[in-house]
Amino acid sequence: MNIQEQIKVYIQSQSGIKATELQILHELILSLNPDAKLWFLDGKNAENKTVSNPNIGYGAYTIKYADGKTKVFYQIGLSANTTGISVYLMGIQDKTYLSKTYGETIGKASVTGYCIKFKSLKDINQEVLLAAIKDRLNRQN
Repeated sequence: MNIQEQIKVYIQSQSGIKATELQILHELILSLNPDAKLWFLDGKNAENKTVSNPNIGYGAYTIKYADGKTKVFYQIGLSANTTGISVYLMGIQDKTYLSKTYGETIGKASVTGYCIKFKSLKDINQEVLLAAIKDRLNRQN
């Protein structure tokens, strides 16, 4: 299966409204960056153990580790979780930036250093979420 097929199967495997909302977000993120590299991580490690929820990834940036090694990873991640949806905005250096910039106006969401988690799209200000996603896509790191 190619990445687009894996993403389609993953979204369709979710129940009802969550599948619909993941599809809406998937299309919105792609509309912001139609040429973005797509990723699909199944949440399993090298030993085939589940270590995280599956993630759809968009874009690419280079992670620079303290030892000088680098790794290319996605900028934006999208994942279903037990209570709703998580949007990951990877590579932001200031771990307070998201909460300071978007936390007060996004609505009913948990905002951490790199994740915006919410139960349903109806609970949040979608324009604020899109602004946060655009903000991350426009950063060069």
